[in-house]
Amino acid sequence: MSSKTAFKTLPWQTSHREKPRRFGIEIEFSGLELQDVQQLVAKHLSLSSEESGRYRYKLSGDPAGDWLVELDFQLLAKMGEQKFDADSITDNMQESFESLLAAVAKQLVPVELVTPPLPFAQLDIVAELITKLRNAGAKGSSESLRYAFGLQLNPEIPAADENLLLRIIQAFVCLQPWLRQRENIDFIRNLTSYIEPYPAAYQQKILDRNYQPSMAQLIDDYLIDNPSRNRALDCLPLFIHLDKARVRAVTTNKLIKPRPAFHYRLPSCEIHQADWSLQRAWDGWAQVEMLAYDQKRLQQCMAAYQHYLVKTGSSKKSWVSEVEQQWLNL
Repeated sequence: MSSKTAFKTLPWQTSHREKPRRFGIEIEFSGLELQDVQQLVAKHLSLSSEESGRYRYKLSGDPAGDWLVELDFQLLAKMGEQKFDADSITDNMQESFESLLAAVAKQLVPVELVTPPLPFAQLDIVAELITKLRNAGAKGSSESLRYAFGLQLNPEIPAADENLLLRIIQAFVCLQPWLRQRENIDFIRNLTSYIEPYPAAYQQKILDRNYQPSMAQLIDDYLIDNPSRNRALDCLPLFIHLDKARVRAVTTNKLIKPRPAFHYRLPSCEIHQADWSLQRAWDGWAQVEMLAYDQKRLQQCMAAYQHYLVKTGSSKKSWVSEVEQQWLNL
């Protein structure tokens, strides 16, 4: 068993449920067969495994909930749930097409390990699994020009309070340039639309110190500029949990599933690199929450970032340097 990792403690320890907060984690990678991954995870965690279609495994036995190991391709996953009749010509043709599609997908589409919402104390288990997967041959985003893999965090919200949620989004906006540099996101993933920043108009709107929206306005304003999942900090799962009708009036995307958590999509997965770990993404997110928690510092940081945004000739590098000198909680 590896030594414990010193994950930064978050300022909010309890959730909207008034229980210890939980954190979902999604890890995308290649280099290993789906079945080998599920066997490795099931063995390490002493879980029972059940095939849920040809491209998805459900691992049960953890009190926190089920783990999933799946090929991250919705069409293929849906096809994998269908049963074939060996005597049917149509089914044989469909099976052949599926096999061809699967062969192509395995060259481009990641295997995804999805945890249940875990308590803070179980983050070390994920860190141990990352090491085991790396040793088994898992490959991350920068390993190939075909890859654009991520590690996604789903931190449960401390409270369903519009002011608190806004502060976390504001803190993220202020720290995002630093987070992007810290993550050292590879070239190909940067070219994709998966982790777009919020539009400049939305950033300016929410950083205004006079912006004090109700929950309904907070959600509406977000939807106007961000009706897509492809944001570095995706709030759609959270907002559809809080107000399903309001979000569904704007988007019918079935991939948006309600959960009382932020969906932090920015970090790359570089699982093949020995110095890469869950801690990099976690500690970056911790800085967002620590800034959001200190309301006075947040207001000062927002004012400084607004000045940077309107200052002619300012470089991203200058703001990153200021963040490192003034706005981190070290």
